[in-house]
This record gives sequence, C-alpha cells and structure tokens, in this order.
Amino acid sequence: MGTQRPVARLALLAAVLLAAMGLSLGVGAAHPSFARAWSDPDSYDRALLGARLCRVLLGAIAGASLAAVGAGFQGLFRNPLGDPYALGVSGGAALGATIAVLAGFGLAVVPAAAFAGAVGSTAVVLLTARASGRVGAESLLLAGMVSNAVTNAGLALLRSSVQNSRTQETLTILLGTITEEPIERVAGVAVTAGFGVLVLWGHAKALNLLALGEDGAASLGLSVRRAERAVFLASSLAVASVVSVCGLIPFVGLIVPNYARSWVGGDHRVLIPACALGGATLLVLADAMARGLFLVLHTEPPVGALTALVGGPFFLLLLRKSRVEG
Repeated sequence: MGTQRPVARLALLAAVLLAAMGLSLGVGAAHPSFARAWSDPDSYDRALLGARLCRVLLGAIAGASLAAVGAGFQGLFRNPLGDPYALGVSGGAALGATIAVLAGFGLAVVPAAAFAGAVGSTAVVLLTARASGRVGAESLLLAGMVSNAVTNAGLALLRSSVQNSRTQETLTILLGTITEEPIERVAGVAVTAGFGVLVLWGHAKALNLLALGEDGAASLGLSVRRAERAVFLASSLAVASVVSVCGLIPFVGLIVPNYARSWVGGDHRVLIPACALGGATLLVLADAMARGLFLVLHTEPPVGALTALVGGPFFLLLLRKSRVEG
C-alpha cells in the first residue's frame, strides 16, 4: 500500500470522528441552541454544550485508548483475540480503582491504583499464556478467564464487605459510563492515556517485527522482552486512565482493530492511529445512542452495555474463526 493511501484513509477517519462528535453534541434530553450558545457566553445553552462537549471528548479519549491498546495486544500476541477487556486487564484496573475508592483515597490516587491493578492482571495473562506453551487463541482465553475470575472474585468480596452506601460509589466503575466530568479531569485522562498510546505507537516498529515471531524479531536485533515490557506498561497506563474514570467498557479494543486492519493493513505505524480514530468514533456514537435511548426508555443505559451487546457475538465469531484456521 502506497504512502498516500494510508494518509488519505486516516484523514477520512479523522473527518468521520469530527462529524460524529458534532452529531453527538446535539443528542440528549435537552436540545440546546448552537447559535445562542455562540452569541451569549452566559446562556444556559453555552453551559449545557460545554458540559456535553466534555462528555464527548471523554468518550473519544476512552475509545481511542482502548482501541489502540487492543491493536497493541493483538500485535504482541499475534492473535486477533487480544483485547484489554477479554484478557482481564480492564478488570484488574477496575479492581485497583475500587480498592482505592472504598479505602477513601482521593481522585488523584484512583488512577495509580487502577494502573497497579492493570499491571498485575497483565502479568497474570502473560504468565498463564506462556505456561500453556504458545500464545494461541486457547491460551489467551485461559489467561483471560483466570484474570477475570480473580478480579471478579475480588470485586465481589470488596462490595459485599462494605456498607451499601459505599458500594454505590463504585457502581460506575463496574457499569462503564461516559459522564459529564469537569474539564480538568478530562484533561488528566487525555494526558495519561495519551502518553500511554504515544509510547505504544512509538513501539510500532517493534510490533511489526514481532509479527515474524519472537525468534525472527530477535534475529533482526529486537530486544523482545524489553519491547514486551514497554507495550505492557504503556497499555496498562492507557487502560487504567480510562477505567478509573469511565469504568469497564467491553470489546472496543476487540472490534475496532480487526476492522481497521482490513482497511489500512497490518503496519502498526498506521494501524494504531487508525484504531485510535475508529475507537473514538465508535464510543462517541455509542454514548450518543445511550443518551438518545433516554428519550425512549426514560433511563440512560450504560455505554458499556451497548458495546457488550455488539462485542460479545463478535468475540464468538472471531473465536470460531481462529479455531477453524488453527
């Protein structure tokens, strides 16, 4: 594929994202006037659109981060089932964040605790997958099942051992929601998650070499273990930043990379930014749909439930395909 075609396709993905964000700003129970918001800085419309813009930006950041991490995991494991949610990395981040919230720590500590949980779950995934002899579909599933079982047990134990009023504080972590957060918190997520994604993108060449297998990559001069650690830590940072604010949002990192790879190719220098743009678009539209459903259901479903409805069947199809090919 020539240089111009990937650049044109990335530009098209960026344009689609901007259109999705503009559409999302107008969706909700209230319908603000863009003209009034522009002309009157003190109007209700300006305040509403400002809060909704923070929500849209948070959704875009979360979707971009999860999809980019999914691409990194799939490249690292050389397996299309690599996904931070299915592998239990998101669950580990949720466990760490829940411990910090229930312990009464401030918002500044919650992302750090989520990062520690994500790193722990990533280590479990790696050790379990390697113990099976090869990092195939079955070993990844086993690793994800072990990690998810441990984190789910930990979450259940924590929630059952504290007062009901305290458990409500952790509900959003488990449901997966995009909410109107203050711009300072959105900026914090953008900085930490963005740094993780940039580090991941910086290792795109290493991920390309790993497609040849560990022995092939090592023969070309790649320090395989160092590259693995960098990808794991960068991915854990991005996932933890998102989970600490938005909670568990399933399968974005599974769906987007598989479609993006078929459109822009397997070169991670192009694939990772394509996944970031596609993931941002997907989650912005999913959140807009959740807000739109409020007009029908009179309650707003968690965005994580919507992505799970789409991602669950997609995961089973990929699993079946990998078994047939295997």
